[in-house]
Amino acid sequence: MAAKPTMLTEEGLRKLEEELEYLHNVKRKEIAEKIKVARSYGDLSENSEYDDAKNEQAIMEARITTIEAILKTAVVIDESNANNEHVSLASLVTVEVLKTGKQKQYRIVGSGSNEANPKEGKISDESPIGKALMEKSVGDVVEVETPGGITEMKITEITR
Repeated sequence: MAAKPTMLTEEGLRKLEEELEYLHNVKRKEIAEKIKVARSYGDLSENSEYDDAKNEQAIMEARITTIEAILKTAVVIDESNANNEHVSLASLVTVEVLKTGKQKQYRIVGSGSNEANPKEGKISDESPIGKALMEKSVGDVVEVETPGGITEMKITEITR
């Protein structure tokens, strides 16, 4: 069975490639040096520095494997033929929260890509807000179930 494609923006692809290069070329060497130094302390059975370095190495190798898997199935979102009539991946959506009148902006990014970062306004297309906004147009009102209850948002602008 073929793996599900991971939708990425150009920026998301670039960041993953940069992180992978850093892990391969910098972090691996740093951790190898930590392991080498910890080994020099002698008895490995009670050597917390060695255990910590080996744990750090395992976490880093798992991250490398994850990034490589994402990149194997990566499909870069072609923004050149996208329009701003409907919300889609890579859209920058401005909404008005109807209850408060506050304006919020969200960039819709692909799920599974690790691009989502709510603090930066980047949300997955599979998040509750992302799902509600997908394929909608300016003027549409969407209802989103949040931990605080149902929130109504009106789409005021869609850009790239």
